[in-house]
Amino acid sequence: MSEIRVLPTDLEKPFTGSLSVPGDKSISHRSAIFAGIADGKTEVSGFLTSEDCLATVAAMRAMGVSIEQDSSDPTHLTITGCAGKLRAPDADASQIDCGNSGTTMRLLSGLLAAQPFTTMLTGDASLSRRPMGRVIKPLSEMGAAFTSHGEKTDCAPLEITGATSGPNAFHYDMPVASAQVKSAVLIAGLFAEGRTSVTEPAPTRNHTETMLRHFGVATTHEGSEISLNGPAMLRAGDFYVPGDISSAAFWCVAAAARPGSELTLTGIGLNPTRTGILDVLAQMGADITRTVTGGQEGEPFGDITIRGAQLHGTTIGGDIIPNVIDELPVIAVAACLASGETTISDAAELRVKESDRIATVAQNLQSMGADVTERPDGMVIQGGKPLQATTVDATGDHRIAMAFSIAGLFASGETIILNAECVNTSYPGFAGVLSRFV
Repeated sequence: MSEIRVLPTDLEKPFTGSLSVPGDKSISHRSAIFAGIADGKTEVSGFLTSEDCLATVAAMRAMGVSIEQDSSDPTHLTITGCAGKLRAPDADASQIDCGNSGTTMRLLSGLLAAQPFTTMLTGDASLSRRPMGRVIKPLSEMGAAFTSHGEKTDCAPLEITGATSGPNAFHYDMPVASAQVKSAVLIAGLFAEGRTSVTEPAPTRNHTETMLRHFGVATTHEGSEISLNGPAMLRAGDFYVPGDISSAAFWCVAAAARPGSELTLTGIGLNPTRTGILDVLAQMGADITRTVTGGQEGEPFGDITIRGAQLHGTTIGGDIIPNVIDELPVIAVAACLASGETTISDAAELRVKESDRIATVAQNLQSMGADVTERPDGMVIQGGKPLQATTVDATGDHRIAMAFSIAGLFASGETIILNAECVNTSYPGFAGVLSRFV
């Protein structure tokens, strides 16, 4: 799929019905890593078979972990853990290709920082431009050696030599809230002697902590500090991956912005550190109901029903930003469809994602006729101007491709999303679901 073509939806036909979305990307990555270093066999169901998550599976296999994918249900994995004893990739495959996945590279950096061998982490052109300094700094202080072979400082390819006698237990005050940096430090801390802890300046998604508890490793959360004691052996335990709320967010916005719509999304992860998108849409006037139907170790899941309304502008910033960082592109689309002014601030992190999402979102919305003012850490959107169809280059960024597909539903004429194959990094089958909304 090189492009997505979107025709405007029938204004007289609200979005109704129900649908499900693929498994959570963040949880899928972590399930492959934690089950891979656990002692015993873990059955993982609902795994996201996207390019990003399969890059993590391939990496764990390269280090000696047995991962079998069910031929009749590719979302079901059987993972036989190595009990913490990974091996160096074969000499002819000493490079581990992370593809486009920053999560793979950052979480594996924490894992490799604790291994007694040297590995090279590579990635595609987009990933090789993304800075890794925030994860390199604390892991280097824990005893690992990093050498960047990228064109820019602290960029991939990254050569990592693990701490020879195991990583040092360590406390890290994160200057910027990042679940991936927090996770990398805690993963390395599993192999350290003593207490490893992280203080985060704002709450971030807590999938690492909840999954560690599922696999038998206690974590302590005191105020803004999260800690664990190592060395710690993970115990195998079957795991269900719920639907990804970041993928559901696109359909949430589509329904919320169309008065009269009533759409139910089933089996969605409802972890409170990920549901900021629902809070934002509710602030903007959408009627949203959440029903928890199950869960495990702090990972509740259930159904979301969105009833559309005329949305209005709001202010988004501060502590909620880490909770909605992946959803901000489609939230910006919702703001264009709302009445009044929406301000997004404290989101400078968006500039170092798969693309500079602040610039890309602002420029593409402007090309569709929206009134958007770009700011260093966000944007100001004056909602209510009709959107005009245009051609958008996704620039290799899956969330840009999907956000502007939703914008296309509300634009006049045919919107064309170029270089849209990137959606496969997180949401295989997206285009097929989109066709249900036209």
